[in-house]
Amino acid sequence: MQIPSKADVVIVGGGIAGCTVAYHLSKVGITDVVLCERKQLTSGTTWHAAGLVTQLRSTRRMTEFARYTGELFGRIEDETGQATGFRRNGALRVATTAARYEELARGASMGRNFGLPVEAVTPGEIAERWPDINREGIVGGFWFPQDGQVNPADVTMAYAKGARMAGAKLFENLPVTQILVENGKAAGVLTEQGKIEARTVVICGGMWSRDLAASIGVTIPLHAAEHFYVVTETIPNLPKNLPLLFLTDEWTYYKEDAGKLLVGFFEPAAKPWGQKGISDSFCFDALPQDLEHIAPHLEAAANRVPLLERTGVQLFFNGPESFTPDNRYLLGETPEVPGLFCATGFNSLGILSSGGAGKALASWIRDGRPPVELNDVDVRRTHSFQRNRRYLEDRTVESLGLNFDMHWPNRQFATARGVRRSPIHDRLVAAGAWMAEQSGWERPGFFNEPGQETPIEYSYHRPSWFENVAAECRNTADNVTFFDHSCFSKFRVEGPDAVRVLNLVSANECDVNVGRVVYTQWLNEAGGIEADLTITRLGKDLFWVVTGTPTQRRDITWLKKHVPADARVAITDVTSGVAMFTLMGPKVRGLLAQISPDDFSNSGFPFGTSREIDLGYARVRASRLTFVGELGFELYMETEFATHVYDTIAKAGDAFGLKHGGFFALNSLRMEKGYRHWGHDIGEEDTPYEAGLGFAVAINKPGGFIGQDALMKQKEKSPIARRMVQIKLAGDESTPMLHHDEPILLNGEIVGSVTSGAYGHRVGASLGLGYVTNTAGVTNDFLAAGRWEVEVAMKRYPAQLQLSAWYDPKNERIRS
Repeated sequence: MQIPSKADVVIVGGGIAGCTVAYHLSKVGITDVVLCERKQLTSGTTWHAAGLVTQLRSTRRMTEFARYTGELFGRIEDETGQATGFRRNGALRVATTAARYEELARGASMGRNFGLPVEAVTPGEIAERWPDINREGIVGGFWFPQDGQVNPADVTMAYAKGARMAGAKLFENLPVTQILVENGKAAGVLTEQGKIEARTVVICGGMWSRDLAASIGVTIPLHAAEHFYVVTETIPNLPKNLPLLFLTDEWTYYKEDAGKLLVGFFEPAAKPWGQKGISDSFCFDALPQDLEHIAPHLEAAANRVPLLERTGVQLFFNGPESFTPDNRYLLGETPEVPGLFCATGFNSLGILSSGGAGKALASWIRDGRPPVELNDVDVRRTHSFQRNRRYLEDRTVESLGLNFDMHWPNRQFATARGVRRSPIHDRLVAAGAWMAEQSGWERPGFFNEPGQETPIEYSYHRPSWFENVAAECRNTADNVTFFDHSCFSKFRVEGPDAVRVLNLVSANECDVNVGRVVYTQWLNEAGGIEADLTITRLGKDLFWVVTGTPTQRRDITWLKKHVPADARVAITDVTSGVAMFTLMGPKVRGLLAQISPDDFSNSGFPFGTSREIDLGYARVRASRLTFVGELGFELYMETEFATHVYDTIAKAGDAFGLKHGGFFALNSLRMEKGYRHWGHDIGEEDTPYEAGLGFAVAINKPGGFIGQDALMKQKEKSPIARRMVQIKLAGDESTPMLHHDEPILLNGEIVGSVTSGAYGHRVGASLGLGYVTNTAGVTNDFLAAGRWEVEVAMKRYPAQLQLSAWYDPKNERIRS
């Protein structure tokens, strides 16, 4: 068949990702689609996938995606006539430790937010469903009746057939040699048979995606790893409806496979593969066996399922799959090239994620924006350094096993560390910092006291660093605490039209006096929050934008995307060139007065003011702001002055009780004040009015702003039916910690869920933020009228809810 010269959308890659995107594009009305597969459909990774179809994932959105996929598998065979091998034989997730049981129970509670069927099962009940299992050491587990399995190649062919039925053209043996870019935008592809023009290109190339994207300067960070499973000989009388079995404490999973058992492994130390490139001839290939590598896990499996000791192994299989640095897949429009999308790097979860990912991406391509909040998997979360091959190789050793490792709160990666460091990194380590990582940045999680070395023990309750963080929070309330925020993203916006551009993008008024700081959100057309940040006016035509660490590329891409064609403005990322420190606490003025001649009094330096000051021998920009609920100042300086400024502060600090604080303390302090965190508490589907941020909206400002119409319509419908609330759990030290997605119940009925949580050391309680819904409006009277509970790990705990902060609700301390 002759390839066309043009198409609306060209998809690169014919595995399950490419085929689901083609299928779902047809469902949203885009049928002029061409898919180019280098060899044969499914020939890369899809053909040897295990075909597990489970629904419970680590977040609500990913669980919803997986649930939709299972529902789609249940009907796509009837739609296309293509068999899929799908069956709902259920799944058992089994725990051999109390910690794992709690992890599963918390996930089960999350699933209850949207009706996911799940029930707790005892060791005896597990054995009833899996008769040959060795019950030794089993604590308990959970039964998911709607989970099941599918034939990966067959369901991919069903997607492909559905796409073809709608008019899509799928070409095999048609390698794409280059992505075409014109005027900075995707323009099509070059194949071995010629050029295909298109305004939208989608990379679904699995383990080939990274290098194809890198050839045009686009970062799609992933790396292949060897993935092992064994298939036994035929087992007489093995039940066809045997449930999937997951023993993640032992790094293994089990499934019935045509009268045999397939036993797979997600071992904690994986083997990266393809470091020197992947052969052009690779097609339905297996990798060499490595029995020594999987022997310990295979022995543990034989102990857990004794029939394996009595059954021969027919196949020792090893095949490559691609993994990303944070173990989450890559979806959406790339920040470097508008019109270039991707759906790749599925971390062995491509089959169960395929329906949700394909549906979401198809809507994104059609509408120009994501249909739902996709922060977990949005490719814009990545950073350009993550294209580095050695970094990816080293991280892949760890990332494969993360599928089955404990998903602890605040769990830190052990591999590929030390990539990005603050100018004062060595001083922080000398001061006792235990470093956590965010987007490659090494930044303090907490600080040890002199001579102390806290052993790291993660927990869903109180981790080993709990008392260290408590001391940092108390010191912030009583004295002054130093935080290094050099990892925050910083953009310089300048030019005659700078204020016009920022006012278009920002919900708040940016045309303020020089030296004022504006807290604002950037919104989409639906009024959802795309970014949460501060903007400081440094001059008539010069502004300074400060935003979060993970959103560095996402936020600058959003800003540049919405600059009008005629605007005279330059936008520069200066994150690496500017260090950022914060001093927080009631004694901060006394400390600053010792090292700077400037006036830091309440009248001389009001809240929300920013100006340059002398500090030691340096010139520093100081802004009076806070993210902890205490009197505070942010300090900015070029990186070459950072060590001098730090040393000057540290030398004068003893007299004022200066201590260091880390990001775990920051989370506790902001939770007590109800300060929202983008990506957890606020995002693309939350409006400022729902989030309680209406004070940062200049609804009637001249010229309007993106999202203004949507907010006006929502305001007209007042009262707001869905609002963010502050949550406090009643109880003592045994009261659980809140983390995310725990159901909130009113008089026994689920009416909302937690978005984030932490222990509040200044108020002495387990706290959280979350949203609740009431058609008549969420008011203080409504919150005071009922019996509130939060469900944690399938148990309910009494809770108090209010709209204001638990700590200093009148903001007297920050304005003192």
